[in-house]
Amino acid sequence: MFTFDMRKEYPEEDFLLLSGIQHFVFCKRQWALIHIEQQWQENLLTVEGGILHEKTHDNTIKEKRGSVIISRGMRIFSPTLGITGMCDVVEFHRSRDGINLYGREGTYQPIPVEYKRGKPKQDRADELQLCAQAMCLEEMLLCTISEGFLYYGEPKRRFKITFDDSLRDEVKRICKEMHELYAKRHTPKVKTTKACKSCSLRELCLPKLCKNPSAIDYMKKAVAEINLG
Repeated sequence: MFTFDMRKEYPEEDFLLLSGIQHFVFCKRQWALIHIEQQWQENLLTVEGGILHEKTHDNTIKEKRGSVIISRGMRIFSPTLGITGMCDVVEFHRSRDGINLYGREGTYQPIPVEYKRGKPKQDRADELQLCAQAMCLEEMLLCTISEGFLYYGEPKRRFKITFDDSLRDEVKRICKEMHELYAKRHTPKVKTTKACKSCSLRELCLPKLCKNPSAIDYMKKAVAEINLG
């Protein structure tokens, strides 16, 4: 179970987006460009991913399958981690060790389910994002969540993810580092990799931008050169 350190809590105005964990694991510079410098460009991957999430976040859909209650687009947060976001789906399964739900008889165990396009990734970005959702739910609902599921669009099946100590510790480390970079408004430099080809910000970031600390400074310089010309 997530251990809460009540000596350190972030105020609501300092919460960062939970979805940023995906960007941060993929590339710290990409995360900074999106979440610090507010730069964003869509490509086919982000568009397809957005369509899939729009379907799962349709709050007009209310479901109950047998003893399972399904909540879509549930907003979550954690003052301890300093993050906020939304779960694609949270399934509440009847369980003796679960929690009480308003207007419902019995007790239920929450299980987060995250929907992703494509195939499972080689890195742990998806698992870390899902684990962060579970840690938020634990803090909000005062419960223990030991597992969740990742659903991938291409194989059209879901995979069980266990939230062990190593995964939880990595979530805490990433959140701490994101807050440190955000407090400094620092956009880190990076080395180019094969992953840059699929990055939605590659046209903005490469090639000159990797040599500069700030995308905003680069864009201002480019505009100034155009005006002088």
